[in-house]
Amino acid sequence: MSFLKSIAVALGLMAAPMAPANKPPSPPPSDYVVHLAQTPDEKAVFATIETANVVPARVRAGGTVAELKVRQGDHVEQGQVIALVGDPKRAMQVHASAAQAQAAQAQLAQARADYDRAQRLKKADAISQSAFDQARTAYNVAVSNLQSMTAQRSVSEQQLKEGEVLAPTTGRVLTVPVTVGTVVMPGDPVATVAEQDFVLRLLVPERHARFLKAGDPVRVDGADVGLGNGPRFGTIKLVYPKISDGRVQADATLKGLTDYFVGERVRVWVSAGARAAIVIPSKYLFTRFGIDYVRLRLANGDVVDAPVQRGDARPTPKLPDGIEILSGLHSGDRLVLPKAPGEARK
Repeated sequence: MSFLKSIAVALGLMAAPMAPANKPPSPPPSDYVVHLAQTPDEKAVFATIETANVVPARVRAGGTVAELKVRQGDHVEQGQVIALVGDPKRAMQVHASAAQAQAAQAQLAQARADYDRAQRLKKADAISQSAFDQARTAYNVAVSNLQSMTAQRSVSEQQLKEGEVLAPTTGRVLTVPVTVGTVVMPGDPVATVAEQDFVLRLLVPERHARFLKAGDPVRVDGADVGLGNGPRFGTIKLVYPKISDGRVQADATLKGLTDYFVGERVRVWVSAGARAAIVIPSKYLFTRFGIDYVRLRLANGDVVDAPVQRGDARPTPKLPDGIEILSGLHSGDRLVLPKAPGEARK
């Protein structure tokens, strides 16, 4: 009987479906996948904060500076009055033109009355045709004379208004080379205004010039330009086609660039080629006893601490906390965030 039971149990086991083999658990999607990518080979150069254009605010009519409304460092809007240039002769010309216009109006009123009276007498055949023509001509001359005096008064008023020196553009006042009481001639500058668009003007050694082109990213330390801690990224706007003293000049734009100290020198990292490198976020690195480690997920799902050799920081717009890894990792490795300092490790 026991023999038959053994055969039945064996047949039951053969008929039962085979249990699937244990598969290693799939890694969670939060793991960081290491990959080898082309990384810019950055070089540090110096740049100065410059304005794209410096525009002088010039005098339109000569005279004496009567009032200065700005000083160095002030912000001005386009068309804002920044100085007043006075000339007593222009005020006298305005008064004279106004008096002449009033005399012309009186003459026109008299000519109009004479012409109206001549029209009534002409209808009654009380005056000759020549007397009527003379009254009409006098009226027309009076009208033209009033128009001439009015235009002359407008010219005098415009000349007086041209004593206002206007800001040619929106920006910051860099220099004010005159003081109140200075005699100026038409075309003399009373201030220089830096346009509001500021750029980083780079001076790049000529051996790196062939790697520069418009649209390339540049990197600066935010603290150097008053934009807080951490890296800030800009874009090369223009590369000047001339080498001077072994250096090439280029302009880069940076969002939020401060304009308080024009000419301030800052350090900028520019691309001088590209090479293959492994860059990971710095949060996946931790240090123990002076050695850098990462938590590496194995193929079976286990996590181990693997030593690596840390390189320089390689921040990019997509990876602002990037760190280059010189050895210890390969493309395709999966990294796990390290445990908190007080959390036990498995």
